[in-house]
Amino acid sequence: MKENKDQKKNLTRKRIFDIIQIGAGCDFPSRLFDYTLITVILANLLSIILESFDSVCIPKEVYKCIDLFSMAFFLIEYILRIMTSDFQFTGCSRFTAAIKFIFSFDGIIELLTILPFYYLSGFVVFRILRVVRILRLFKVNSNYDSLQVIGSVFIEKKTQIQTSLMIILMLMLSSSICMYSVESEVQPDAFPNALSGMWWAANTIFTVGYGDVYPITLVGQIIGIIVNFLAMAVIAIPTGIISAGFVEKYTMIRRNQAVGEEKEGLITITVDDDTPFFDKEIGETEDKENLDILVLIRDGVCVVPTRNIILRNGDILVCKKVN
Repeated sequence: MKENKDQKKNLTRKRIFDIIQIGAGCDFPSRLFDYTLITVILANLLSIILESFDSVCIPKEVYKCIDLFSMAFFLIEYILRIMTSDFQFTGCSRFTAAIKFIFSFDGIIELLTILPFYYLSGFVVFRILRVVRILRLFKVNSNYDSLQVIGSVFIEKKTQIQTSLMIILMLMLSSSICMYSVESEVQPDAFPNALSGMWWAANTIFTVGYGDVYPITLVGQIIGIIVNFLAMAVIAIPTGIISAGFVEKYTMIRRNQAVGEEKEGLITITVDDDTPFFDKEIGETEDKENLDILVLIRDGVCVVPTRNIILRNGDILVCKKVN
């Protein structure tokens, strides 16, 4: 009898967990909860905006009612997420799962949306955190979250990004020193030391150009022109790296989806010295063997199979025949 009660409680908690998660199209209660959450968040945002206008004649009680309802909703949701956290962190005890959720990013954000009502009601910056929670309701697709894709691109390209950022920092430092050398005598207040030009260098390189600090000597203006030209080339480096990373990532996603959808006709080939693919370009192999290479696995890592990649010993190809 006790086991049946515990089983019913677990089923109830599992159903609550499914409802408060991002809902599937066929689960009406879960989708209803998502839309309610979005409505409450947008109502909070609208309340914050309208409350800042003196010309809008809305009684203060309306804002208080919105706040009260929102905090009650967020508090109930927060408690339910703690109660069902063991379904999110599988393999952990209920206590351990609850602790993990409380100190997770989502848990901290949700707590910060509740605390201002009780302790920091005047801190609008905390109230705006309610809007952050709406981001988790938007997905690129069911398998890849947009933030996950962005994070993975930055992690995969971190070495190249670090190198490009170092180049930008060196350009800023050298520009600051050069500008101090030629402008300090005529503008001692604007360029009092070798690092004082970092603000000007940052504005120039990132094309902000506030105009509060600028060179007035001929040599200084020439240096400014040179830095502007260099900045266009330097800023393009991390932009190109990140753009290429996104292209590679989404190409990989499409390739993986194609593999998942294609149930029949797939061929797995391991490249070695005896295969005709060894030391050949992928494009040449596809054309000669009438193959469509979907995935290239090299050293345990999936690589986007572009046509100019030369196949080597140990590569694994997942492909299909082209009629």
